[in-house]
Parts: sequence; C-alpha cells; structure tokens
Amino acid sequence: MWSLYIIRCADDSLYVGITTDVERRFEEHQAGKKQSAKYVRGRGPLKLVYQYEIGDRSLASRYEYACKQLSKDDKERLVAGQLDLEDCLELVD
Repeated sequence: MWSLYIIRCADDSLYVGITTDVERRFEEHQAGKKQSAKYVRGRGPLKLVYQYEIGDRSLASRYEYACKQLSKDDKERLVAGQLDLEDCLELVD
C-alpha cells in the first residue's frame, strides 16, 4: 500500500513525497543521511503533518505530482483538512 505524506520543515516549507512505509521514510528524512531527500536536509526539525493511503505506486505518483504543483496555500488547506486529496488532481489539470 502506497501513501502520500507531507512534511513541514522548520522554515515552514512543505515537502511532499510517497512511500510504502511513512514512519520509516520520515525517520530517514529526520536523520538527514543519504536516504533523505536533499530538500529536507538541514531544514529540521521536521514534522509529519499529513499522510494518506492511496493504493498502488502509479496512482500515488499521480497524486504526488499533483500535490507538488499546488500553491503553498492549497497545500496548507490540504494539511488543515479543508481540501480533499482527490480535489488536488482537478486543481492542477
């Protein structure tokens, strides 16, 4: 089962990713080692603010791409529960 997750960095920026194990992946990001995304290295402390189980990798990749295209305001709305993940695909079409 693939999941989409969003991490808030100390500079208040948001990082979007997908994985099959959100806990493990978040720990990798926090460790700041080679397995973590370059974007989050040095931007700690990090906070996991959103996660959503999606299904297969193909669909998760589509949602990840759509979420990365969203404005910061729309990402904040998603994190706050004011925007459904399904709506993200429509916002970027």
